[in-house]
Order: sequence, then C-alpha cells, then structure tokens
Amino acid sequence: MSTYEKEMLALVMGVLKWKHYLLGRKFVVRTDQRSLQYLWSQKIATEAQQKWLYKLMGFDFSIEYKRGSENKVADALSRRTEGPNEEQLMAFSSPVPHWVDAIQEEQQVRSQLQQLIQRVQSGEAVGPWEVRDGLLLFKDRIYVDTDSPLKQDIINQFHASSHEGFHKTFQRVRSNFYWLKMREDIKTFIRECEICQKHKVEQLSPAGLLQPLPIPHKVWEDISMDFVEGLPISQGKSTIMVVVDRLSKYSHFIAIAHPYTAVSIAQVFFENIFKLHGMPRTIVCDRDVTFTSGFWTELFRLNGTSFNFSSAYHPQTDGQTEVVNRTLEMYLRCFTSDKPKQWVRWLCWAEFCYNTSWHSAIKRTPFEVVYGREPPSLLTYVPGTAKVAAVEDELLQRDLVLTDLKENIKVAQERMKRQVSVAMRRNAKLSPRFYGPFRILQRIGQVAYKLELPLDTRIHPVFHVSLLKEKLGSKISVQPQLPITIGDHNELRVRPMTILDRRKCRNVEEVLVQWQGLPTSEATWENLTAMKSQFPEYALEDKGHRKGKGV
Repeated sequence: MSTYEKEMLALVMGVLKWKHYLLGRKFVVRTDQRSLQYLWSQKIATEAQQKWLYKLMGFDFSIEYKRGSENKVADALSRRTEGPNEEQLMAFSSPVPHWVDAIQEEQQVRSQLQQLIQRVQSGEAVGPWEVRDGLLLFKDRIYVDTDSPLKQDIINQFHASSHEGFHKTFQRVRSNFYWLKMREDIKTFIRECEICQKHKVEQLSPAGLLQPLPIPHKVWEDISMDFVEGLPISQGKSTIMVVVDRLSKYSHFIAIAHPYTAVSIAQVFFENIFKLHGMPRTIVCDRDVTFTSGFWTELFRLNGTSFNFSSAYHPQTDGQTEVVNRTLEMYLRCFTSDKPKQWVRWLCWAEFCYNTSWHSAIKRTPFEVVYGREPPSLLTYVPGTAKVAAVEDELLQRDLVLTDLKENIKVAQERMKRQVSVAMRRNAKLSPRFYGPFRILQRIGQVAYKLELPLDTRIHPVFHVSLLKEKLGSKISVQPQLPITIGDHNELRVRPMTILDRRKCRNVEEVLVQWQGLPTSEATWENLTAMKSQFPEYALEDKGHRKGKGV
C-alpha cells in the first residue's frame, strides 16, 4: 500500500469514527500529504480508492495541506523533540501534627533527653536509638518521655477520631510513638473516656440478682395492676385496665375510656374488683400518675392497702402483669384481626380464655385455684339447633373465633412484641445509652439506688442497679439534659411541639406533628386519636393551625 493510500485510509477511518459529530456539518481536514488535497478532482487509480471515496461522499468537508513539521499534534510520537536533560524541582506539602513540634521542643528542654540525643549523634549510644530531623526515635518510633503531659494529647488524637476500643487504638499509637507503660496509659484513657461511657453498650450481664416479690398466702390478697393503652376506640373505650391476682394468676380485663383520672379508676376498681374479692393487702404497679396521685394512695392507705411501686425503667418488678398484658394483646389480635374496632365485644371471651387456660407456674388453671373446681367446658354449637337466627349467628361466630384462636395462639406467642409508635422512638439509635454522672444519695433495698437528679426532672430518682454503671475518671464535661421521658424498654421518647397541618385520610383525622428537638423536615403524620391517648396532657386541638384541605 502506497503512502498516498495509507493517508487516504487514515482520512476515511477518522471521518467514519466521528461521523455522529460530522454528519450535517461542514468541516476541514488538514493533512501533511500534499496530493490528498486534490482528492475530489484527481483520477481514481485503484478499486480500493473508489470504495473509500464512495464512503466519503455523504460528508461536507474540504482538505487543506499542512507541512509535516508544523503538524506536531498528529505526529506527536514521531516528531517528539529531544532537548537537553533538565532537572525539575517539585514542591509538595504534607500536614505535620502540631504535637510533633511540641515533642521536639520538649526533647530539647529536658536535660536527660538532650544528653541521650548527644550520645546518639556522637555514636556512643546506638542500637534502637536514632536521631532524625531533630527528633529522638526508638525503633523508628518517636520517643516520648514517661512523665510527658503530651501523652494524653497523643492518645486523644488517635482515639477521638472514631472512639475505637483499646486494641485498635493501641496499635495506632504504638506504630508511631513509644513510651514506657504505653499499654496501661491507653487502657486508663479509654476506660475513663466520657463519650465512650455514655454511648457504648455494656457487654456484661445485667447487674443485680433477681429479687422476687414475697409469695402471697391467700388468693386476691396481693394483686398487680397495669393499663393496656393505644387501642382503637371501640364503644367509646380505648384502654384496658388489667388486674392480676399474684397467687392464682386470675385476671380481670376491664375496658375504660381515655383519658381517665385517679377518681374514675378508683370507682372502676370498687365496681369490678372490690365487690368480688374485697380489699387487697398489697398492690404492685408501675409509677403511672394515677397510682402515684395523692387521692389514690390516701384512699387505699385508709383501707389498709400498701403499694409496691416498680423502680424507674425496670418493668421486671411487675413482670407478671407485663406477661398478662402481652397475652391479652395476643388474644385480641386473634379475636379481632379483621375487625379491630370490635375488641370490647370480645374482651369477656379473652378474660374467660385466659383464666381457664393451664399455667405452667401453678400447674393448673387460675379458675381452678380460685373456685376449687375445674372450669365449665364450652359446648360446641351444632348448626341448625337454635330456634332464633340471631342466637345461631352469635354461637357460630363464637366457635369460629375460638377455633382461630387455638390455631394461631402458638404462632402469635412467638411473634409477640410490644408495639411502640415509631415516632416516639425517633433517634433512639443515636441517642446516648447512659446519662450523667449523678451522685448516689441512698441505697434502696438490695439492688436499687436513689440518685441526685436535677430539680426539674420528671423521672423517679430510684433506679435498678442494672441501669447504672460507675463513672470512671475525674473529668466531667458539660452536663447534658436528661431525656424528657423514656419508654418501657428504655427507648428515648420525644414529645410533640406543635401541629403544622391537619388532614383526613380514609375518614381518619391525622395531624402533622413537629417533635421537640427535631427540624420541621422530620415532622410526621400521626393519628389524632392515638396522639390524644399517648399525650393526654397536651391540648392538641389548640396547637398549630389548619391549612390545606382541612377537616
């Protein structure tokens, strides 16, 4: 192939390579092959040239001649000019930690280190010692004197970046520095780090041995009480008052309206519990405002009843009632899975099922313990034997629900979890695991302590030892605020600040809630009825304003 054909082929391949840019536009081709500029007017010599020319006919371009000595870009490799070898200086910068200069200054001030540096420079002391750029090194690591105050700064620089544990921090520090008892110094620093103490989860078993409540001597002499809240409104009720006899496990489930007061709960207690079982000797309950109110405590004190309150955020104190609550919720889910707003209708069946079920703790049913006989069995209804259609429908529906309950009870127990509003647990992942430090005022019993909390704190100051740990070190940073409140499972719960908007979604009134301590972008749509039940002390109807579609 001649030089002319090679240059022409290069032209064709170049144009076809960039045809998506060149089609429909006029462009110029510059070449150092002089005869190629006459491509359109010269005689075609070969068949290959004819094919190449045919491929170029759809493009609008002109060809200009350019001397080879000037066409350096196209022939960059073949026309590279060789010049004299020249040394070029390159400037670069690298960050130098400030404590490196501080260590160098310290080594110059300390007389013992200066003597050692002089011995190394004179060759008297060799081995692992070396002086480089004015720094004394030991085994290629910067040497820091044993009593140097810079040790804490160095450890903090490596630890504070990610607050890693001892082994990772130790490896980072020892790769650059050396001093005597480095391992002990790093262990002490990490153990006393305030941020690590507050935010890292303890990997130890919970402290404090289980302190069981005294065993009751008679049925319905010692009871426990609690509330199941947040249920959908059914027949005007949205809360269940749960009362459990601690000896027989016999329970009463009473539907009540929310919000409730100490006076109304006391009336419910006398109408449903006192008339059947008399006045109890002790009541175990959590620190609900109803149970801690002056009216409630004084009323029962005058009737000879004492209270055993659970310590703050330690629901294990009243673990029996917590188990009953979960079982009750499971019953209602099975009963009313398709029609949850009818739970009041089936509450009596849930109570009967629970009290006539065999309990592993007492090896019999609660009904048998209280009444001394086996519970009566429910006869399965035979369709077509009732003379009243409404009765037949009622009994058929009863048998259907009970059958579904028995089939689903095992699966439901495995999946059973306490349902807590997602909005109420916002930012719990990144919230501190511990707060403080606070001074211990008094030891309460065997496994609880009373702390000195701020005066405006709405938290009971007595805590189980499993929720506490010792503050290590003397350094105390700015005292952070305690959470406004904490849930039953120690999750941080935020409070509503204002209502930004209102709407109706499928006939359910919802409000756009901005939460305390969170930006407007974190506002969430919440069910208004559920918000009222969870935050009865907030006048949500008066907060915020209506906009948009409104209700």
